[in-house]
Amino acid sequence: MTNNRVRSYGIHIGILPAGKFNAVTDVPGVKVGQVTLEDDACGMHTGVTAILPHGGNVFQEKVPAGVFVGNGFGKSAGIPQINELGTLETPIVLTNTLSVAAGIEGLLSWTLEQPGNEAVKSVNAFVGETNDGRVNDIRARFVSPNHVIEALRRAESGPVEEGCCGAGTGTVAFGFKAGIGTASRKLPESLGGWTVGVIVQANFGGFLTVKGVEVG
Repeated sequence: MTNNRVRSYGIHIGILPAGKFNAVTDVPGVKVGQVTLEDDACGMHTGVTAILPHGGNVFQEKVPAGVFVGNGFGKSAGIPQINELGTLETPIVLTNTLSVAAGIEGLLSWTLEQPGNEAVKSVNAFVGETNDGRVNDIRARFVSPNHVIEALRRAESGPVEEGCCGAGTGTVAFGFKAGIGTASRKLPESLGGWTVGVIVQANFGGFLTVKGVEVG
């Protein structure tokens, strides 16, 4: 397996320059932590990816947020309050479909334990998911709240591990083994100089297309 990215082959997507790491962590303050769970003997190929929007207390320093639902078949948690209030009050956790409950539990424990949250009695935990059941024994529900907390604790800035790791350990896209991917782009100073970052848990069908060319 190679860890090369598409840019390693001289293929550049779009016209804007990438950030230093070409990752969501190029956005100031954003950190990513992952826990990968793999054991062939029991069919375990899953994990957790946690995204922290900043290094402070997210509940006390909420982040503007919005959600767009593409196909309505997800089992994500936390969408209604974000749509209602337009803010995110926990880190984002990605995992597999049947581990959303573990994601919520981990985020609740993490948030309630943060200094300054001693009187908090309601938390909107945001958990995204995909179904990794083609590769992972999803019914076994290997992910625990402690794995979620560990991913949150591991979160750091800098390069982000990609591919078969974290919540992407068991995912499949375009008929190929997929995983976690990330990228960033920098706007010119004339447009504000902002850095835009993305992270994806790739798990879907279709035809793999690179710069308009079908390669899958």
